[in-house]
Amino acid sequence: MENLIDSREQDLINSKSICLFLIIHQPIRLNRAFPYERVKRMAEGASLMDRYFDDNLNREVFNKLLKKCYNPTLNILLESINSTEKSDKPFKLSLFLSGLFIEQAIRYKPELIELLRKLVAKNHVEILGGNYYHSLASIYPGDMREFIEQVKLHRELMKKLFGVEPNVFQNTELIYNDSVAKVVEKIGYEGILAEGVDDILGSKSPNYVYSSPGDKGVKLLFRHHRLSDDIRFRFMNKTWNEFPLTVKKFCDWLVATPGDVISIALEIETFGEYNTEDSGIFEFLRNLPIEVAKRDKLEWSMPKEVIKSHQPNGTIIVPDVRTISWVDSKDMSPWLENPMQRISFDRILNLAPYIREINDVSITKIWRLFQQSEHLLYMSTKKDLANSCYSHYSSSAEAFAVFNSAFTDFEGKVATIVQRIRKSKLQQTPTASYG
Repeated sequence: MENLIDSREQDLINSKSICLFLIIHQPIRLNRAFPYERVKRMAEGASLMDRYFDDNLNREVFNKLLKKCYNPTLNILLESINSTEKSDKPFKLSLFLSGLFIEQAIRYKPELIELLRKLVAKNHVEILGGNYYHSLASIYPGDMREFIEQVKLHRELMKKLFGVEPNVFQNTELIYNDSVAKVVEKIGYEGILAEGVDDILGSKSPNYVYSSPGDKGVKLLFRHHRLSDDIRFRFMNKTWNEFPLTVKKFCDWLVATPGDVISIALEIETFGEYNTEDSGIFEFLRNLPIEVAKRDKLEWSMPKEVIKSHQPNGTIIVPDVRTISWVDSKDMSPWLENPMQRISFDRILNLAPYIREINDVSITKIWRLFQQSEHLLYMSTKKDLANSCYSHYSSSAEAFAVFNSAFTDFEGKVATIVQRIRKSKLQQTPTASYG
């Protein structure tokens, strides 16, 4: 007798999966006064962290976002999960938490870690893997050793804090190419989130599961940039012809969008910071799970569920020379277009062999903090990008000047340590004896 599929199972097969990716990261910002306080800080004997990075500014920004964004958003998500977890259509989502965000949460507001643990303890929240330092290490020329180390550090942190090993990966600013896919697969990831760049996908829809090149390949999920940006960029735009964006209208669009899976990826600052509370963004977030539950052909899914239940709908090739991201022109130009950015990028890379020679945890950490993608982003001379990246500098030139001054000082520290190590090794080398 043939196995019969009950109506609920058939509905699940025919349903469209909605994957909500929420990305949580905060950079550790450089001390803007460093060029002017350098002599003073040397005299006071400040630590390297205190010399180069602005703890007061980092604390100020973090606490502002805690009140405006982190607490209200995460509590709404927890409420939605609690209220729907026993229903036929439970609310589900995935979270990326950068290592630097976690460090600041532990330092400035440890209660936030407990709130995150409550979320992750639910079976309907998936933790994503990523780059601990939110750096550009995945595009460093040569070997991928630094990228691998930063990805493994993040994986270890997620295991330590939440007891989970992420299965799906999202890179810094969704930077992606075939080389990234190969490395991430070797580390143990089965899926990657990338930006649904139109000229990469060609005639293919972002709303299916694909595969990276290779005998096996890693499964690819592509962010639906238009639907995601309707919330991120256009929610408060009163000149937008679809304003105001209601949950009913948004769900109508989801239903009308063809495909198996729609990936909506947003920074958590979308709620409360980019779109302020008085815009109604929190009500939108609170009501979205309720409205999705009303639609016969929509359901929430976690990425690991999607890549398990769907076979690839083809292979997507993204060569290194066409590396994609989700920022601005969807390539690497936001970080590497002008001479200031290129000079800074090259200096970071040139220090690598000396950092490995020193092999000191604290020195390596400082070097990796200089690798944060934001330092180069703040140097961008693209007008639209400079106005939207929430830089605390007055100009791209100031961002370069501060980075240059602090990094030059660090280079000097590294050179001194290397000289000391080499001198010590020479002194320890036995002198040959001749009879």
